[in-house]
Amino acid sequence: MIDFYYWTTPNGHKVTLFLEEAGLEYKVHPINIGKGEQFEPEFLKIAPNNRIPAIVDHNPIEGNEPIAIFESGAILEYLADKTGKFLAKSGPKRYDALQWLYWQMGGFGPMLGQNHHFNQYANEKIPYAIERYVNESKRLYGILNKQLEGKDFIIGDDYTIADMACYPWALYAERQDVDLNDYPHIQAWIKRIESRPATKAAYAIIPIYNPDQGKPMTDEAKKHLYGKKE
Repeated sequence: MIDFYYWTTPNGHKVTLFLEEAGLEYKVHPINIGKGEQFEPEFLKIAPNNRIPAIVDHNPIEGNEPIAIFESGAILEYLADKTGKFLAKSGPKRYDALQWLYWQMGGFGPMLGQNHHFNQYANEKIPYAIERYVNESKRLYGILNKQLEGKDFIIGDDYTIADMACYPWALYAERQDVDLNDYPHIQAWIKRIESRPATKAAYAIIPIYNPDQGKPMTDEAKKHLYGKKE
């Protein structure tokens, strides 16, 4: 059994995608980041950076005591190694997938996240910040689009944790001032992934845990997420 500490964000969805694809048994522990539950002492023991997602695996690879892991990229890599799925065990394909996973963790996710913040949540519209992050987002979308040319998935024919990491963020392109019509290979890739039964199952749990998904962010949520009212 895997305890899965989750909220309905792109980073949370990455792990849900893997758990559903691999058919792993898991129990969701919702961490409502809009109410500050990520700062609760019990959660901080698992995820000291007070961010979701996190897991506790009660049947770890080594067969020892339960292991706690935070950071979505680390979780995906761990689960891939545990199951032998969605990441080659060795060789070029493994490192090809890992470099794109780290590309997402170090660039695609953070830059799109900043774009999203200044475009959607900041009370004060700062033209420099919006232009900076929209331009960087478009650059990154361009890189991903080029990588997907002639491929079903990021590294070729194989669906991997690199795809699971990038896909949830690309779904918000419209809210990032990015027109996916300019990136046809990404559009086709999104359709391939969203048609997978596990993807449908992963996203079906959103209204169960967060029926307010999509509603305007409250001042309380902004306080917990950004440290002050925006």
